[in-house]
Amino acid sequence: MGIGWRQPHYEALLDQRPDLDFIEVHSENFFADGGATLAVLDAGRAAYPVSLHGVGLGLGSATGLDDWHLQRLVRLADRVQPRWVSDHACFARVGSGLHAADLLPIPFTDESLDLLVRHVDQVQQALGRRMLVENISAYVGWSGDTLAEPEFFNALTQRSGCGLLLDVNNLFVNARNAGLGPVAAAQQAMRWVDAIRPGSVGEIHLAGHCERPDGLVIDDHGSRVRDEVWQVYAHAIGRLGPVPTLIEWDTAVPDLDVLLAEAGRARSLLA
Repeated sequence: MGIGWRQPHYEALLDQRPDLDFIEVHSENFFADGGATLAVLDAGRAAYPVSLHGVGLGLGSATGLDDWHLQRLVRLADRVQPRWVSDHACFARVGSGLHAADLLPIPFTDESLDLLVRHVDQVQQALGRRMLVENISAYVGWSGDTLAEPEFFNALTQRSGCGLLLDVNNLFVNARNAGLGPVAAAQQAMRWVDAIRPGSVGEIHLAGHCERPDGLVIDDHGSRVRDEVWQVYAHAIGRLGPVPTLIEWDTAVPDLDVLLAEAGRARSLLA
């Protein structure tokens, strides 16, 4: 059981040393050549196993991966020796290096799958280790999908040897934005989980979301995990087994004790 380790909790975590199995940081925050941030990460690594979770590779970008970004990730992984390295099934880069600074959705087609497999292979070869790829929350989509999303990830993990980082909150958010109510959205997310090969899931993410006045549901990682998402998580653990789980909280970050309480709830379900 782990939590995302963000700047407001750097000092508190190192002082309190709560009972956690691992901590997760955003890889790009530690790409610098040195300084205070790397010193903090070294201290965290001395206390807990670390997971490196990236947001910038753009694995589904047709323009290719950024060599500088990949080499910085490799250097960081060599330093930290993380438990996992992960990023998202999205595109972010277009043209001659323009980065959208967002996780943009990819089409679920054979062509897109081939591209993603090549890029995951490239990252895994550079790292010398298996990576995890996360399913994203998407607010727009592509027409002409030929593969269901779980089928796409099953093929990706089989062909590349990577693992799936299963974000159950993203499943629920996407189902809500498809027009389903909370109960039906949870049921849809459970069916998504049922379609995934159990041995392919290496980590699970849990987070909160918000609903705007116009009805759009946003994966903002800014609140406690909703009850319906806990239901999906319990279903996932029942089917997949005790998969290592992380609580993400990135906006309106509360006191550390709030994250630890959420982690405790997940731990009780894992047990």
